[in-house]
Amino acid sequence: MASRIARAVQGWHQRRTEARWARLAETAPELESHELRALRSEARGMRRQLDRVMQAADARLAVPPLSAGLAQMPLGTDWSWRPDLWRGALPDPGAVASTDRTALGEGVALYHDCPLGEVVVRQVRNDRPEDRAPYGLAIDVFGFKGSFLSLALNLPEAAVEGLKARHLLRAELVIDCDRPAKAFTRLNIKHGPNLAQPVSSLPEQGREKLAEFDLAYAGLNDRRIERAWLDLILNDAGMSRIVIRDLVVSRRPRAEL
Repeated sequence: MASRIARAVQGWHQRRTEARWARLAETAPELESHELRALRSEARGMRRQLDRVMQAADARLAVPPLSAGLAQMPLGTDWSWRPDLWRGALPDPGAVASTDRTALGEGVALYHDCPLGEVVVRQVRNDRPEDRAPYGLAIDVFGFKGSFLSLALNLPEAAVEGLKARHLLRAELVIDCDRPAKAFTRLNIKHGPNLAQPVSSLPEQGREKLAEFDLAYAGLNDRRIERAWLDLILNDAGMSRIVIRDLVVSRRPRAEL
């Protein structure tokens, strides 16, 4: 009985909220500037939370599910992460990367220095278990006269919490390309005034690719780590279509000798 009453009250509140925003949408063109600014701020706050709910729902209900085809993590893995772009639908799934930086959801951005601006990025729906993640990122490159094209991913705070020089950091990717892709990954770790930047090349053949960084050789002061990000740098990308079907980053401590 109590649950039915609670559902009825919740439905009533939802109908009132929807009716309020319907009225505001109708009257918005007639509001004063200060009223519009307040309304826009409130709407943006609600949209952020609604987008989070939608993304979580898409990730849970997606096919293939998040666990489909997921590679087994190495023994001793103490942290792993798949960015949101590969987990759920983005509010804005595509863009023409006409400027040097194009944001692609939370913490992901595409960078290039091509003056032509003939680069298109779009989130796509994966539909095979071997793609592992529900969503992928397609990068269509047409005329390209720049010197670099890279995808940057800000690693979350959990990635650097407790990070030590004895850790191994690993990036696993599934990439489809219409021709062999020349690419490498660069791990960037800011520690104090310094920046450690170990680099790992990716194999050109095969769709499953692996990069691993041994932080013991990175000259890292692990007592002053502030933040970290990962760059996927694509070489000779002109006139190609690259689809990053999945990307998972993980870390594990090296076995003590």
